[in-house]
Amino acid sequence: MTRSFTLTLDCPNRTGIVHAVSAYLVEHGGNIEEYQQFDDPVRKRLFLRTKVTTDAEVELGELSRGFEPVAADFAMSYAFHPDRNARVLVMVSKQGHCLNDLIFRWRAGSLGADIVAVVSNHDDLRPMAEAAGLPFLHIPVTPETKPQAEARLLEVVEEYEAELVVLARYMQVLSDQLCKALHGRAINIHHSFLPGFKGAKPYHQAYDRGVKLVGATAHYVTPDLDEGPIIEQEVIRIDHTYDPRALQTVGRDAEALALSRAVRWHCERRVLLNGNSTVVFP
Repeated sequence: MTRSFTLTLDCPNRTGIVHAVSAYLVEHGGNIEEYQQFDDPVRKRLFLRTKVTTDAEVELGELSRGFEPVAADFAMSYAFHPDRNARVLVMVSKQGHCLNDLIFRWRAGSLGADIVAVVSNHDDLRPMAEAAGLPFLHIPVTPETKPQAEARLLEVVEEYEAELVVLARYMQVLSDQLCKALHGRAINIHHSFLPGFKGAKPYHQAYDRGVKLVGATAHYVTPDLDEGPIIEQEVIRIDHTYDPRALQTVGRDAEALALSRAVRWHCERRVLLNGNSTVVFP
């Protein structure tokens, strides 16, 4: 039971959508506290996010089922979200800067989510996770054991009731099957202001090209490697004095900032998929 919730939806744009949604919420004792809408003139779709409070407790399952006739009339994709922190599973390999930043923001109460466990294909970051009181699960991955490892990962996602999986510098390519299973609920951080500098040693590539901006991109995971819908990007201006080590340092700052924002916005239900892009409500 809940006294507040968030409704998100998207549908083909036409007259009467806002009236129908508002009328349904009011009829069920809802008071709209936040309302955000975007009309995409290119794709001709409407995107909506509204935060609602009620004087009485409501059951979101019943509220969602009751909304089905309205949704069907407008061909809506929609979801009612409870007003609570989302449960997040973080995946890492050996680099700990993004995990460290997420843990700090989680413990400070500014992440908008609860980290429930850390999964890694290496043991290097076990001390960091356990020092924060988080379960650490070591799931080794080799080409031969990858199917079993990914099956185990999905078991862990279910065991911890994780609503979001965050690849915080997890240096393994997920299979198409796993990407599809985690569609819309897995976020990756890429060490580049996409597109550009893919593959090994990106900061050495950046140094060789004499870049003037270092960036990072947080995006949803899809079967197309590093091509998923972008949620957030961060850039930092640099100059010719930055060697690869200095570039790596500022690059890690950009990665941590972009990733933490993407996680928070997703968990606050501010991100809606729009084809191969996103709508991100402020």
